[in-house]
Amino acid sequence: MDFKRIGKHLLFPHIAIMVLLIPFATVFLVYSMINFSSDSVAAIISYVIAFYTLMVWCIKLPQLIKFFKTVKNENKYAKIWQEDTRLRVKVSLYGTLVFNSAYAVFQFGLGYFHHTFWYYSLALYYALLAVMRFFLLRHTKKHIPGTQMKKELIKYRACGIIFLIMNLALTTIIFFMVYWNRTFVHHKITTIAMAAYTFTSLVVAIINTVRYQKYNSPVYSASKAISLASACVSILTLEATMLTTFDDGTMSIVTRRIFLATSGGAISVFIIAMAVYMIIQSNKKLKLIKESKEFLR
Repeated sequence: MDFKRIGKHLLFPHIAIMVLLIPFATVFLVYSMINFSSDSVAAIISYVIAFYTLMVWCIKLPQLIKFFKTVKNENKYAKIWQEDTRLRVKVSLYGTLVFNSAYAVFQFGLGYFHHTFWYYSLALYYALLAVMRFFLLRHTKKHIPGTQMKKELIKYRACGIIFLIMNLALTTIIFFMVYWNRTFVHHKITTIAMAAYTFTSLVVAIINTVRYQKYNSPVYSASKAISLASACVSILTLEATMLTTFDDGTMSIVTRRIFLATSGGAISVFIIAMAVYMIIQSNKKLKLIKESKEFLR
């Protein structure tokens, strides 16, 4: 028996096998965690398969990095995506616009069905996000960002004003969470997945907010400010979900209310500060543009 060959096939399986291992190991692991105890045979087998899947992908990681670098440098579509900032922003705005609009309609439907202002508040919040992204998308489709500074500043200011209105919906949501203990309940696995996605979204939003400052485009800055605000609110939703999902009965409702009120108030103040900053900065720059035009006359 050629143990060397067997070991090579185990450590470096075919890429098709590696791809199939991901959904199989994930589903098996989740199923065993839900239906079996941690020391059962099925659970131990699922841990082993999950570990093996992670190991073979980590071994393959250097080759994958090299492959994606090659694609990034040689594939024409990858080059277009990398070099065309306007395209990336448009795709991002399209995707988030569709999601926010659909989710706003869904929450409005729940509000109508259940006759509760809780869902109407969520619908208003997501609808305002969609409105801002719609305005920015229309401008990005018609104009190259940075060439119509006056129009961009007006839209930048409008987004700041909408942020202030959106904060009213957010305050209502926080009130429901704190006063009436309205939160979201999910399975622990779902909550952990939500946490990973939320923190990733927050980190990406912060990085993009800083990165896109170099383009000197208020439209770009506004689009990333929207993503940052949305990620911050998602943190609040995640906190409410985790406090409910992982509650073992030791945390009192007063403590939970303090946590939600403190974090919700901080996020609300942050959004107000961001909105005021956007309005003040746009007004200052619009005034400078007006003065420069009058001077040229």
